[in-house]
Amino acid sequence: MSDLLVVKDLKKYFSTPAGQLRAVDGVSFTIPRGRTMGVVGESGCGKSTLGRAILQLHKPTGGEVLFDGQDVAAMSKAQFNKIRPRMQMIFQDPYSSLNGRMTVQQLIAEPLIVNKVCKNRWEIDEKVEKMMDTVGLAKRLTLAYPHELDGGRRQRIGVARALILDPAFIVCDEPVSALDVSIQAQILNPLMDLQEELGLTYLFITHDLSVVKHISQEIMVMYMGKCVEKAPAEEIFLHPTHPYTRALMDAIPIPSIESKHKVRQIIQGEVTSPINPKPGCRFAARCPHAMERCTRGDVEMREVSPGHLVACTLEEGQRND
Repeated sequence: MSDLLVVKDLKKYFSTPAGQLRAVDGVSFTIPRGRTMGVVGESGCGKSTLGRAILQLHKPTGGEVLFDGQDVAAMSKAQFNKIRPRMQMIFQDPYSSLNGRMTVQQLIAEPLIVNKVCKNRWEIDEKVEKMMDTVGLAKRLTLAYPHELDGGRRQRIGVARALILDPAFIVCDEPVSALDVSIQAQILNPLMDLQEELGLTYLFITHDLSVVKHISQEIMVMYMGKCVEKAPAEEIFLHPTHPYTRALMDAIPIPSIESKHKVRQIIQGEVTSPINPKPGCRFAARCPHAMERCTRGDVEMREVSPGHLVACTLEEGQRND
């Protein structure tokens, strides 16, 4: 299975009066065709910026983004526009991402019109009707406006807009975070079915570990712009290695009376500033296992088992003992 997306040392910095805010700072990973990479971490860790940088919505500060062998980060805007239809995004907010003055039919048809995919209006209407059926939008909603619909239907419009151009790769930026649990499955299950049917490749961004386990084959954990752990989904849930990953796992609610007796690791302390961060592990200020060597320099990713990478000096010390 070949890799559709290869990200190498991707960086995205924002200039502020206080210095460089390192939103994404040297992240690398690959996603094989037809697979899903889940990206998890608390708010502000750089997940959404990572997705936007891959799609060139934010121009990367450094690094490479190889899509189907082509470095999109080095392309001009005109060059990238030719392959943009193959790389799409489902945005987090199913309301602000839609133009409230356009009907459902107009919103789904817009990508077709902008990219001049169809020859005539009849072909556009046919594709829109077929896509509405695919994502579960009733035909009677064709002339409805976003404010007339609930969050689940609005998010289905976002999914339809992303799929209408027959992309190969989709960044799903927390597509179900604003929805009720009962509605989440109505979005996730069609995404998984479409992936199997069309061979789609996803980068699925979320802060909900139960969701990412459901949809992803591999999971990457981010903290303050850095990847701290990456492993197959089953492996990372069975053997979380980085202290931050363990804390995230402990935060998952367990629907059991016995779970109230479980000792949970609670993250203490304040998040340090991502502006001009000091060398070393960025989780060190909040880590219960932090040592002097954690702040000496940046911690490199190490393979602790096949396909399981972690950036932690605690693991390094155990391997050297």
